[in-house]
Amino acid sequence: MKLTRHSDYSLRILIYLGTHPGRAVPLSEICRSFDISQNHIAKVANKLLQIQLVTAKRGKTGGYLLSKPPEEISIGEVIRQTEPDMDLLECFNPAINTCKIAGACRLQFILNEAQAAFLTVLDHYSVKDLLENTSELRDILQV
Repeated sequence: MKLTRHSDYSLRILIYLGTHPGRAVPLSEICRSFDISQNHIAKVANKLLQIQLVTAKRGKTGGYLLSKPPEEISIGEVIRQTEPDMDLLECFNPAINTCKIAGACRLQFILNEAQAAFLTVLDHYSVKDLLENTSELRDILQV
């Protein structure tokens, strides 16, 4: 299983904002810190706004903030909300499935179980767990 860049960037934004509690962080700062284009980060930040994981503050001192405490943001929920397609195989999606053995094959059942276990593990962690080394993260990101 491979997560998309959208999920990766979502987690990076949440980590960055978590290292700056209470401060509205401009997207340009996040882009510089991770060396990612503003276009990519803006799309991801917009999604995070839509799913209410971040809030935006307008104006001269504007930017983005976590919408709730880091311990209340589950990594599993972030992945569920930011992954557009969790179908591991074609047979996971009846609309596009062309596999002749889909109805009799046990692989879909096994992979569903594995995927559920993956997400269950992620549900045990929050953004707060990703911030245990905040000082090291801030040093690396030069903030």
